[in-house]
Amino acid sequence: MSDIPSTAQVQYLNPAGMSRNPAFSQGIAVTGNVKTIYVGGQNAVDGSGNMVGKADMELQAEQTFKNLETVLAAGEARLEHIVRWTIYLVQGHAPQPALEVFRRVWGRRGNPPTISVLTVAELANPDFLLEIDAIAVGPRS
Repeated sequence: MSDIPSTAQVQYLNPAGMSRNPAFSQGIAVTGNVKTIYVGGQNAVDGSGNMVGKADMELQAEQTFKNLETVLAAGEARLEHIVRWTIYLVQGHAPQPALEVFRRVWGRRGNPPTISVLTVAELANPDFLLEIDAIAVGPRS
């Protein structure tokens, strides 16, 4: 059962003939009277404007997820309302520490979102190792 509001219908699309993976859904269709929250690219900058975890993918990922949760809360939503992630990783850096943080943060929630993981040459700040944006379907206020 999804934690998406009852006024919305969320259909997790994992059609026959496609690979199934417990970490992501192939597609998601949302209908109904809901609030959609578009979270811009988040990175490892804390609330005071300081970068967290220079050269440390795991620490940067942890701060990035904290930032995602903060933005979602401002829209009265939570991580489980996310239906789409895009993760940008700087090439040449091992993605495993960030993916482990993702697995830990996501935990055992059902109905995983769709996901794309991209490697990029660099991000806005050369010290950033990853950035994540997201789309959430949250409760309507």
